[in-house]
Amino acid sequence: MAKRDFYEILGVPKNASDEDIKKSYRKLAMKHHPDRNQGDSGKVAEDKFKEAKEAYEMLSDPQKRAAYDQHGHAGVDPNMRGPGGEGYGGFAEAFGDIFGDMFGQQRGRPGGGAGGGRQVFRGSDLSYAMEVTLEEAARGKDAQIRIPSWDACEVCKGSGAKPGTQVKTCGTCSGSGSVQMRQGFFSVQQTCPTCRGTGKVIPEPCIACHGQGKVKKQKTLEVKIPAGIDGGMRIRSTGNGEPGTNGGPAGDLYIEIRLKKHDIFERDGDDLHCSVPISMATAALGGEIDVPTLAGKAAIDIPEGTQTGKQFRLRGKGIKGVRASYPGDLYCHIVVETPVKLSEHQRRLLRELDESLKKGGHKHSPSGDSWTDRLKSFFS
Repeated sequence: MAKRDFYEILGVPKNASDEDIKKSYRKLAMKHHPDRNQGDSGKVAEDKFKEAKEAYEMLSDPQKRAAYDQHGHAGVDPNMRGPGGEGYGGFAEAFGDIFGDMFGQQRGRPGGGAGGGRQVFRGSDLSYAMEVTLEEAARGKDAQIRIPSWDACEVCKGSGAKPGTQVKTCGTCSGSGSVQMRQGFFSVQQTCPTCRGTGKVIPEPCIACHGQGKVKKQKTLEVKIPAGIDGGMRIRSTGNGEPGTNGGPAGDLYIEIRLKKHDIFERDGDDLHCSVPISMATAALGGEIDVPTLAGKAAIDIPEGTQTGKQFRLRGKGIKGVRASYPGDLYCHIVVETPVKLSEHQRRLLRELDESLKKGGHKHSPSGDSWTDRLKSFFS
């Protein structure tokens, strides 16, 4: 069957411009693409898609179009190859545009569209570990830290080029910062490997900054540590991370709080815990003792016969957390100390006391008798 006229297939006159031919083909390709036409109409659409593709392949190439205009289909028949060339650049370009429209992508052009112009990148975030004491965490503090920063190079005034030389537009991407990689019908936009997305190249980099246009320095930053902060929490300082690329925004600085080990207290959320040693005599006879808190001393009454492990709770003597409405509590854990390095006189007194206690029976050591009974039951 005789082939249809290529201009007729695309619906354009013979004097149509290259842009009109391209627009017409894109419209037909979008309409008849096999992925958009399933079922019984799929075969018809596929044939029309192939027909439009062949027509555009010939008319988008200047040499092939000239051969077709002069000799008709014979001028572009592979078996009757005339002056028609092998160029497929125009076809590949249009097909790449079609897939860009179908999948919501835009081709990168110098200075045009979302894909045009230099690529802008946000700077990386930085992390800084700060150690604070328990008291500082409870009350909050104002601190100063030194962090790395970037300043414009004074030698090249931030251009990155050696004084007396100029920055040039990248020849690979023509200043767009991106290039298109094509494989078959597909077109993928990637960062330009030559300029790495900047759109510019520096033939002679500045010696001071090695072409970066900036130099690394240290800056002092004021940081407010809120009262009640806990270890593992982070404070974000917006915009104090690494600077962005090509005018992109700077990253953020995250200050990670680490609590120093305290000599007395252990923190558990907003509560505090501490061990309070007492003598055997105080444990047996009872009495009042002073215990430490973050706000000073506090007194607790030790009842007669207090045992190791006894816990006393002091309400509101903990830490008021960052998001808490009320402070936590302080838990004092009693530890009865066994005397050491006794003199002979002290040893004799303790033996006499022990004999006296044994004569009193279980009323002096209820836990001991209970333990003895459990052992008998276990072994029997």
